[in-house]
Amino acid sequence: MSVNERRIAVLGAGKIGEALIGGLLSSGWRDPGDIVASSRREERVTQLAERHGIDATLSNADAAADAALVVIAVKPQDIEGLLGEIGHLITAEQTVLSVAAAIPTATIERHLAPGVPVCRAMPNTPSVVHEGVAGLCAGAHADDAHVTLAEEALAHLGAVVRVPEKLMDAVTAVSGSGPAYFALLAEAMIEAGILLGLSREVSTQLVVQTMLGTAHQLRDERMHPVELREMVTSPGGTTIAAIRELEIAGVRAAFLNAIQAAMVRSRELAAGEQ
Repeated sequence: MSVNERRIAVLGAGKIGEALIGGLLSSGWRDPGDIVASSRREERVTQLAERHGIDATLSNADAAADAALVVIAVKPQDIEGLLGEIGHLITAEQTVLSVAAAIPTATIERHLAPGVPVCRAMPNTPSVVHEGVAGLCAGAHADDAHVTLAEEALAHLGAVVRVPEKLMDAVTAVSGSGPAYFALLAEAMIEAGILLGLSREVSTQLVVQTMLGTAHQLRDERMHPVELREMVTSPGGTTIAAIRELEIAGVRAAFLNAIQAAMVRSRELAAGEQ
C-alpha cells in the first residue's frame, strides 16, 4: 500500500476531531481533498462531509487506508474496538496520533504491526475554539519526524508542548482537567458579583473577560503570575484584603492537592482501574 503524504485520517470525529479538521482547513495547511473522517453514525458522516467538503465514511479501515497521519479521536472506551478494526492495516510508513485520554502508547502499539510509530497527545476542551494546549509524547517507534508531523497537526488546535510519556498524567491533571478548575473559579466569582448586587449578565461578562485578559497578559507579556498579582495589589488596598481571605481559606494548598489527586486518578485510569 502506498501512503499519500498529505492524507490525514481522523477516526471518530467528535468535537476535538472536528475542531482539528476545521483548523487544518482554515489555515490552508491541508485541503478538503487531503482529509478523511470516520464516524459510527450515518448522519454524522453526512454532516462532516457537507460542513467541511471532506471525504467521510462509516468505515475506519477505509479512512485509515492510505493516510500518512492517522488520528485516533475516539473515546478511550472505544479504542480497543477501533484498533481491532484497523490495527492489522496500519503500516510503519504511517504515523498514528492518539488523542484518546489516558491510553498509553504501549497499549496502542500492542494492536499494531511491529515498528509502527505512535504519538500520544492530551488536548483540552478550548481546542474547539482553537485556543487549546496539548501535551505530546512519542511512543517506542516514533522519531523526531513523526512527532513533528503530529505537532504540526495539533498546532491547529492551539499550543503544543512535548513531554516524556511519564509526564502525560501530569499534563492531564494540569491542562486536560484545567478548564474545569477555571470554570469553577468563574462560577464562584460570578456568584460573588451577584451577591454584591450585580446582575448575572454583567457579573458574567466582568469575570469571563477578566480571565481572558489576564491569560493574554500572562502569555503575551511573558509575565510571571507573581508580577501581575503584585501590580494589582497595592498596600492596604482591596486586593490584599481579598488575597488574605483566600490564603486563610487555603486556596493555594487546595489547588496543589486537587491537581495531584487528578494526576493520581489519571494513572489509575491508564492502568485500567475503574
